Amino acid sequence: MPELSHRRRMLVLAICCMSLLIVSLDVTILNVALPAMQTDLHASTSGLQWTIDAYTLVLASLLMLAGSTADRIGRKRVFVVGLVVFSLGSLLCSLAPDLNALIWFRMIQAVGGSMLNPVAMSIITNTFTEPRERARAIGVWGAVVGISMAAGPLIGGLLVDSVGWRSIFWINLPVGVAALLLTLRFIPESRAPKARRADPVGQLLVIALFGSLTYAIIEAPDSGFTAILPFAALALVALVALVWYEPRRDEPLIDLRFFRSAPFSGATVIAISAFSALGGFLFLSTLYLQNVVGLDALHAGLWMLPMAVPTFLCAPISGRLVGSRGPRIPLLIAGSAMTVSALLFAGFEAETSNVSRFIGYLLFGIGFGFVNAPITNTAVSGMPRAQAGVAAAVASTSRQLGQTLGVAVVGAVLASGVGSSSYKDTFVSAARPGWWILVACGLAVLILGALTSGAWARRTAERTAEKLSSVEVREAAGITA
Repeated sequence: MPELSHRRRMLVLAICCMSLLIVSLDVTILNVALPAMQTDLHASTSGLQWTIDAYTLVLASLLMLAGSTADRIGRKRVFVVGLVVFSLGSLLCSLAPDLNALIWFRMIQAVGGSMLNPVAMSIITNTFTEPRERARAIGVWGAVVGISMAAGPLIGGLLVDSVGWRSIFWINLPVGVAALLLTLRFIPESRAPKARRADPVGQLLVIALFGSLTYAIIEAPDSGFTAILPFAALALVALVALVWYEPRRDEPLIDLRFFRSAPFSGATVIAISAFSALGGFLFLSTLYLQNVVGLDALHAGLWMLPMAVPTFLCAPISGRLVGSRGPRIPLLIAGSAMTVSALLFAGFEAETSNVSRFIGYLLFGIGFGFVNAPITNTAVSGMPRAQAGVAAAVASTSRQLGQTLGVAVVGAVLASGVGSSSYKDTFVSAARPGWWILVACGLAVLILGALTSGAWARRTAERTAEKLSSVEVREAAGITA
């Protein structure tokens, strides 16, 4: 990629953030619309889980393929295709006649989404090459998540109450078209110096692992352990096969050498934990506010503001801290705030009091606002620029996998606790184990943030980067190990 002026770099960042906005907006808008969709489409709790997880599951399964493909054939080209498919999927979702059709159309939408965030992050990484400037750009990127969290519930609530839940997908169309036109005009093409070959076997194993695991978790309350056992076994077999097969390829879909870096491995697990907490938090909060308290979609969306505003405000602060002081401080703040927030709900039933609910939402927003920048920066820092797409895709995959698992696990726990009893009477007690799971997620962020941001961890990252760079040099020269 040629060196761009500061103004052009800012424009590239803005265009990439537009893609993040529509992908992230879909999550918060959809959560607010869940009760309306449940009534209109006669959906069960597992049906609601699938409307979210069908999207995040496909994203998680295809992000690494999209990242490596973009490195190979051109990041701008893949980004453009992603915008077109995502916009088309959004249109189809708005026309879905029933729940099954909506789930399939959400999967089409996710195919396009898989080509947006990791590719956009790769474009940003290759545009902002100076570490401090890149950290700040990633902080802005994280702030867009806060914008989507703030705008999503409000816009979604307003649209659901005034037009209907189908209108929540319309918002993607003008933003997607504008991003497409700006991309064609202003983003330069870039690709890795050495093209990586496709890995169809690895891709199939990833799909089998994520898909079977998610299905087993979501369907367990309704189908029982015996019925989901084959899917759990398939997930285990796919995992073992993936770990065995990938290191034996010269150019694997998942380069397991990345995980020799303690910060990279830590960032991956932190991303899964943090976004599991986000998925579970939004799922429980939305259902409680509308189905138990009885708020309409707009007022439920207003209750999300104490979480969304701190996320928006803290993300750029986190980016600046990562750039000047490293990832440790933001990760410690994030882990502490998310743990205390979930603990208020798990141990003190914070949802039953307006004051404690407000404090819980506020703390979660602060924690989530601080966690995004160190995850992304750690994932791509120190990695060879030629593999920026793959490294960014692993980080994005971890986020989507975390959100998928959060909704699946917390939703399954809730469905098991509610059973056939009165929904309103049993919701708080049924949701309590789910809140304890979110406490564990916050603790994981806190502990791993402390362990993987020290001097020892940085040394493992440096050694990993040196080995990866030396391998690339040998491969470029045609020398085999």
